[in-house]
Amino acid sequence: MFSKILIANRGEIACRIIRTARKMGVKTVAVYSDADARSLHVEMADEAVHIGPSPASESYLRGDKIIEAAKQTGAQAIHPGYGFLSENPDFVDAVTSAGLVFIGPSAASIRAMGLKDAAKRLMEKAGVPVVPGYHGEAQEIVVLASKAREIGYPVLIKARAGGGGKGMRRVDNPDDFPEALSGARREAKAAFGDDRVLVEKYVDKPRHIECQVFGDNFGNVVHLFERDCSAQRRHQKVIEEAPAPGMTAEMRDAMTDAAVKAAKAISYSGAGTIEFIVDASDGLRPDRFWFMEMNTRLQVEHPVTEMVAGVDLVEWQLRIAAGEKLPASQGDLEITGHAFEARIYAEDPAKDFLPATGTLRHLRFSDASLDGSSMRVETGVRQGDAISPYYDPMIAKLVVHGADRQSALSALSDALENSEIAGSTTNIGFLAALAHDPDFIAGDVDTDLIARKQDTLVKGEVPGVEIIAQALLAASGASHVAQSSDPWDLAIGYSHFHPIWRRATVRFGGEETVGTVRQRHDGRFEVRPAGSDSSVVISADHLYRKAAWPGHVTIFANGSAFGFTTVDPFAKAAEAEGAQASMRAPMPGMVKLVRAAKGDHVTKGQPLLVLEAMKMEHTIAAQHDGTIAEIAAEGAQVDDGTVLVRFEETAT
Repeated sequence: MFSKILIANRGEIACRIIRTARKMGVKTVAVYSDADARSLHVEMADEAVHIGPSPASESYLRGDKIIEAAKQTGAQAIHPGYGFLSENPDFVDAVTSAGLVFIGPSAASIRAMGLKDAAKRLMEKAGVPVVPGYHGEAQEIVVLASKAREIGYPVLIKARAGGGGKGMRRVDNPDDFPEALSGARREAKAAFGDDRVLVEKYVDKPRHIECQVFGDNFGNVVHLFERDCSAQRRHQKVIEEAPAPGMTAEMRDAMTDAAVKAAKAISYSGAGTIEFIVDASDGLRPDRFWFMEMNTRLQVEHPVTEMVAGVDLVEWQLRIAAGEKLPASQGDLEITGHAFEARIYAEDPAKDFLPATGTLRHLRFSDASLDGSSMRVETGVRQGDAISPYYDPMIAKLVVHGADRQSALSALSDALENSEIAGSTTNIGFLAALAHDPDFIAGDVDTDLIARKQDTLVKGEVPGVEIIAQALLAASGASHVAQSSDPWDLAIGYSHFHPIWRRATVRFGGEETVGTVRQRHDGRFEVRPAGSDSSVVISADHLYRKAAWPGHVTIFANGSAFGFTTVDPFAKAAEAEGAQASMRAPMPGMVKLVRAAKGDHVTKGQPLLVLEAMKMEHTIAAQHDGTIAEIAAEGAQVDDGTVLVRFEETAT
């Protein structure tokens, strides 16, 4: 076994690998960029090496710097985690040429599966079913559009390199094909450096079911059953589970047999995942699944497999890379119980899941009893850490395991509803809503479920009178709990003759509420909104959990986080410009494409520019009619709130 390994990654996966390495007595070396200098994975590792500026292209994608760091620190092997260089065969070649071990498959295996078109041709030869489509080399639009017509709409345009939903577009009719192709190519080029695509038939009621496979260097390959990853939004997985709901023994045998065949066809070694698209319009049938792609690395969702199979896949990775045989044979492996993983992101579901940034002012995961189920949290952040615009905005993965699907789903709901995050907008409320959706509860899930129900699942909650009262109370300081024996701290609510009314102002969205608050002689708090004759009375033992910092207070209630800004009446000033005078960037990013110019008269809903953030494209459309006075230039790097478009006139 290795005595020291370097982890060529960051965030939760780096922390995950460090925990297993520590358990095995293997020392770890972390690498970090400027943005990650004080990050959790740097703190957890035995050593840490700075490798460059914050952009990934100048740090985590610099294979030469990573290899040099491994050699300088005496690491014998490099674990790539997932993303970044994990599926880059040139990096694997460079690692092995440097006399180091790559903890993963061979460069040849990665190349065989790295391009979707070539991989599908290879799978056809190996007898693995492949979805109908065009996987050829020609990339001219006339060829691709012609093939789309032959396949029959709807079709799916997919980047032939990479994954994660980037460079992917569904097209429902021929008129939309050119625009969708351009968008897919731009996104693919930005994410993978390769703008070539393939075109496939869009499957009705598609389910995304994948099989975990593991091979060693002695020709042995096993599968660790399947995971269902059908709960997706914009082709990004949201909640994963194992085993797949509705899976039959016949279907599992056919699918896992195909997965093992695929791995053996490329002499695969290490952890890998064979992803299948399944037509679930008539239930799960062994003749209705097709190979989609292979991920030649550890998957984000690997913990659900670990939970039901009772194994540590990272430990297996280290053992296989060190030259050992597989720790178990197929007959040793079995499914126990059911597991779910929910991906908690800094993003705004109400704004079409736009990535969010911010400082995690409050971070508390559920400590509620899960009625016999178990839970683990995979995270790479702590309270006080900032969500950087440079990397994936994942905060944590919440993983639960129960005796069966119903108990595991109940545990997932409880865990989500009792987790609290403030300082950045998150998708926890959306995840909780999905976990309560009747179709999801029934296991009737397909990749379009979230899109069909998005309005219901992301319906913004408006705080009621009780929530607003709790926010006013928190903003007033009347419920302050003394942190010391300082008499001024202890006497914050004291009044010699009669209770003091304190004034507070809070804002939620565009709604501002002014109120007065006092502590009554019986110890309870009375909150009275301005202009109202009625009050809300709150006892000290019914204070909602909250997080507060200068200018902000977040109230946690019923599984939701209500973020209020507190308004200082002495600092309040008129807005510098009308709400319709300009359009601002909803997140940090780069202006990828500009579709309008100064002097153009535009109409509401007209696309004005494309903003690239966190490797995804977001179209910015006009919010009203108007004439453009100024518009950002292509290639401009912008911060959250930067003015992208100024108008000469307001809405008409």
